Amino acid sequence: MNFKILPYFLLIISLSVFGQKENYATSIIPDSLKQNANAVIRLNEVDITIDSQKSMVLKTVTVTTVLNELGLRNLDLSESYDKNRRVNKIVATAYDASGRELRVYKRKDFKDNSVADGVSIFNDNRVLYLDYTPITYPFTIVFESEIETSNTAFIPAWSPLEGYLVSTQTSSISITYKSELHLKSKEVNFSKGILVEKKESTGFINYSVKNLIARKQEEMSPNFSDIFPMVYFALENFQLENVEGSATNWSEFGKWMYNSLLADTEEIPEATVQKLKQLIGNEKNPIEIARIVYKYVQEKTRYVSVQVGIGGWKPMLAKEVDKLGYGDCKALSNYTRCLLKSVGVPSYYTVVYAGSDKRNIQNDIASIQGNHIILALPTDKELLWLECTSQIQPFGFQGDFTDDRNVLIVKPEGGEIVKTKIFTENESTKSIKASYSISETGDLTGKVNMISKGMEYDAEFSKERMSRDNQIKQYKEEFDNINNLKIDKITLNNNKESIEFTENIEFNAEGYAQNLGGKLMFAPNAFDQNSYIPKKYRTREFPFEIKRGYSNQTETEINLPNGFSIEAKPNGTEQQTEFGRYKIEFTVVSPNKILCKRELVIKKGLYDKSKYEDFRKFRETIAKNDNSKIVISKA
Repeated sequence: MNFKILPYFLLIISLSVFGQKENYATSIIPDSLKQNANAVIRLNEVDITIDSQKSMVLKTVTVTTVLNELGLRNLDLSESYDKNRRVNKIVATAYDASGRELRVYKRKDFKDNSVADGVSIFNDNRVLYLDYTPITYPFTIVFESEIETSNTAFIPAWSPLEGYLVSTQTSSISITYKSELHLKSKEVNFSKGILVEKKESTGFINYSVKNLIARKQEEMSPNFSDIFPMVYFALENFQLENVEGSATNWSEFGKWMYNSLLADTEEIPEATVQKLKQLIGNEKNPIEIARIVYKYVQEKTRYVSVQVGIGGWKPMLAKEVDKLGYGDCKALSNYTRCLLKSVGVPSYYTVVYAGSDKRNIQNDIASIQGNHIILALPTDKELLWLECTSQIQPFGFQGDFTDDRNVLIVKPEGGEIVKTKIFTENESTKSIKASYSISETGDLTGKVNMISKGMEYDAEFSKERMSRDNQIKQYKEEFDNINNLKIDKITLNNNKESIEFTENIEFNAEGYAQNLGGKLMFAPNAFDQNSYIPKKYRTREFPFEIKRGYSNQTETEINLPNGFSIEAKPNGTEQQTEFGRYKIEFTVVSPNKILCKRELVIKKGLYDKSKYEDFRKFRETIAKNDNSKIVISKA
């Protein structure tokens, strides 16, 4: 009799267990994970199976509780697909704060868009995404997807933390693979006080973490990826865009990339080659020839934004770009390379992580990396870098989008990791010469000349393309220490040959000097005040970084009203630190004329957190002295 009852009893238990659902109530999240968090990643489980060199399946389950509106940025409900990447499953389920299911969103509820709408050549590259608008906070989304791809050259990197102000309850990645494919992994930042568990056996690797609290971003912290744990993966034997490859280092990988992705794209119509030769004429200097070709590309083509990795990895044929007149970063960079090759000038297709926050290609794990393509032009002295997606960038000038980072240049003979140009504090300069007069009522009239180079040029040259109203708005923000500023005249000169941007401004301002019962008080340094003081921390956790150095030199001539004499003036100061130097001085040239000279040099560098307070005090000194006042009165 007992034998008859037992199976039925076990069936009841089994049905009870499997009938249970996960509890997604926000209340059961540990308080420590909600502190300082806009969102909590309750589960991020990535399961990758690589059955062969040309078959990979990625299964992802992510459970995100969004605590407030700022946490929406951590909600990624999308998957991209193309002819080599298929979405087998995509579903999202929303829950309210109590864990009650609100709605299940199936594939039909996801929007299906081209990653470059309206451009026919990119219609094969699409994205499914859910445009979710919450009714209230907090809420939880369970997002599940399954992707099948023949591109095994790209295995996503894994980080246990999604970003600042986001905590992680459980995160893991598991990769099951054929051992003959030779999976490589690179661990970075594993000594930062975060416990990462690793399991590894033949054909299998797993990383996991639990209960990582949200971290606050500290001012001037290095990039997130330079502080917190990351794991990069790559196969030595892989497939990309239906072409099999094998590479153990960057030289082999670059050679494969050139032969498989670039070599058969190089044909340029003969009519275009002849047009270029006419433009080049008798010019023999390769750099000048490249300058002519670069200008031709800027005038002929336009950029269509499709990131590397979404729009496929193989650039479109150069002759197609020539015909259509547009392309993404791969297409335009490769087109420029092919044009240069057609007139005898070599250049190299270059893979980079682009963005003002500098990120390096990992130099000791050869794999598909980067999010952008530029062009490297070899010269006798150095490599020049060409941003082929811009119609306004000067020839050979990068700016902060791709400067100072490791990149992969792809040559026919192989790949090589090199660093793009570093703009030193002596190259990124701004020189200011100004003069102004103060009236008896404290009004100011004057003019200023500013010449910017290097990264200072990068920050300023866009003014040339602004409307006059926006230019005036920009200058009022730039000189926000001058109340009632009125711009009378603006003359700008963008010298793309020397890469210098010159600004000449004429202006006036009522009541610049404060009237104190017949005395006038004002700051002599009217045009180069820097009020920035870094935030003070009781206990700082991370090092700090000055990402780019620069130098500013200012000379201002101040004409005082007739009949006034100097009653009090600043003494000036000079400071020399490991972070840079600062000097400001005030010289009485004549009874009615003062000369203010200012120099500020800030050095690029990564500094220990113990030095942060010294740097903060350095900036405090600058802010205080930049705004120091002079008092004049009637004699």
